[in-house]
Amino acid sequence: MKTAYKLLIISLLLGLISCKKNNLREVVEVPLPTNESKLTIGQPDDYKANEGAFELYKLPYKFDDLAPHIDAMTLEMHYSKHYLSYTNNLNRILKGTEKESLPIEDILKKLDLSDTELRNNAGGYYNHTFYWEIMAPKAGGKPKDTLASTINRDFGSFDEFKKQFADEAGRQFGSGWTWLVVDKTGKLQITSTPNQDNPLMPRQTVSGAPILAIDVWEHAYYLTYQYRRKDYIKAFFNVINWSKVEEKYKATFN
Repeated sequence: MKTAYKLLIISLLLGLISCKKNNLREVVEVPLPTNESKLTIGQPDDYKANEGAFELYKLPYKFDDLAPHIDAMTLEMHYSKHYLSYTNNLNRILKGTEKESLPIEDILKKLDLSDTELRNNAGGYYNHTFYWEIMAPKAGGKPKDTLASTINRDFGSFDEFKKQFADEAGRQFGSGWTWLVVDKTGKLQITSTPNQDNPLMPRQTVSGAPILAIDVWEHAYYLTYQYRRKDYIKAFFNVINWSKVEEKYKATFN
C-alpha cells in the first residue's frame, strides 16, 4: 500500500513541476514517505497562511469526514499544500498594493487577464475556498425549496441537471473547474473554466455568480480514483452541501 501511495504522490509531483514550468505557480514541496515512515493525517487547524490579507478558509469538517467519497490524504494534501500555496502566493503578490484591501470577488471581476500570476493565484484561492464551502459530511441528496424549483425550471428536473453537470465536468479537457452559475438574467447555467479561471473573471464563456463548483484538477481525486474522473464526479454528489448552495443562490438576489 505504501509503495502504491508513493507512486501516486510522485505522479502528482511531476504534474506540479509541469505547472511551475507553465507559470501556474502551483509550487508544492511534498516529502515522500519512506519505508520507515508512517502516513499520518493532521487536522485542518494545523495549517495557517503566511501573514497577509487572505486567510485559509477554516474547514468545518475534518480531513477524513468526507470519506469514502473524498479520502483523507487527498483532502489534506489539497488543503495544506495546493490551497495553502495559492493563498500564500496571493498574499505575497498583493502586499503593499491597493488591491490588498479589496474582497477577492472584486479582485477577480476587475482582473487584468494578462497578469498571469495574479490570475492563477487569485483564482486558485477563490475557487478552492468555494469548493470547501459547498461540501459537507453526510450530505448529498437533492436541493430543496427555491433552488429545487429553479433547477426544475431551467433543466427540466434534478436528474437532468445532474446528468448535464456530470457530463460537462467529464468533458473538461485537462485541469479546470465545472460550475453552476446564476447568469445576469437569473437563469442557471452550467459552464467550465480552465486552470484556475472562474465565471467572475472578465471574458468568460458564461459569466455570473457561481453557486456550485467541482474541482477537476487531478490532484483533487487521483489518489483514490486515478484516471476514473467519472467515478469522482459521481462521488462528489454525495458530499454537496445543498443548504450552502441554496444560501449562495439566494445571496445572488441581494
